[in-house]
Amino acid sequence: MKARQYAVKELKDVALRDKCGMNSIQACFSVGAVVHHVLFDYRGVVFDVDGCFSGTEEWYNQVAKSRPPKDKPWYHLLVDGASHTTYVAERHLEADPDNRPVRHVLIGAMFERFENGIYVPKIVTN
Repeated sequence: MKARQYAVKELKDVALRDKCGMNSIQACFSVGAVVHHVLFDYRGVVFDVDGCFSGTEEWYNQVAKSRPPKDKPWYHLLVDGASHTTYVAERHLEADPDNRPVRHVLIGAMFERFENGIYVPKIVTN
């Protein structure tokens, strides 16, 4: 149990090596955090964090109309009440004030449980 608690703590204290350079990036949200998209008003849960934008230039030009910074963290989200995922720049997210679970078909595949407003990731062992 202590190993699991340690792993969850490590996920909460996310410090990422920036793939766009050699700087260390401090992310505001960690895997399992429930967030709210401030522009498009939807909730989601973080299932992956990139230290900087890792999509294609074509995707960025077509989808990221507000031109968020590429050198800051970006998040992969399971969208509440939907079956798709999104890729969102940190500046468009805030902590979700609602303490309800997210409804998504992949929740059970990625997370063990919802506890104190945060999803506990499944621990993958080799």
